[in-house]
Amino acid sequence: MEKSLFDKYGGFSVVSKIVLDLYDRLLDDDDVGPFFDEIDMARIVDHQTKFVSSLMGGPASYTDEQIRKMHAHLEIHQLHFDKLQSLLRATLADHGVSPEDQEAILAAFEARRRLVTE
Repeated sequence: MEKSLFDKYGGFSVVSKIVLDLYDRLLDDDDVGPFFDEIDMARIVDHQTKFVSSLMGGPASYTDEQIRKMHAHLEIHQLHFDKLQSLLRATLADHGVSPEDQEAILAAFEARRRLVTE
């Protein structure tokens, strides 16, 4: 049986480090950083860790409807999604995720674009 990317890269402890690093980058970005003003960062990092874990084949998952509801109140445009995707790619690369595995994770992320963008 083939290992999931989640298991291959070390599970929640590694994904948590990736997500914390990603949020450092997101908060510094002028386009997407403002989305996180006045947000409970511990809560969102927890959700994002579960979400990225699910993108990597891990045990946590969100339904399309849950993702849509969580983002419905935000005005997320294609530019914002593209920026997040770019920062996710750079973060994955900096944490040693191979290019082909980055593509698999980013493809799973891209598949959810229509759920969160206007």
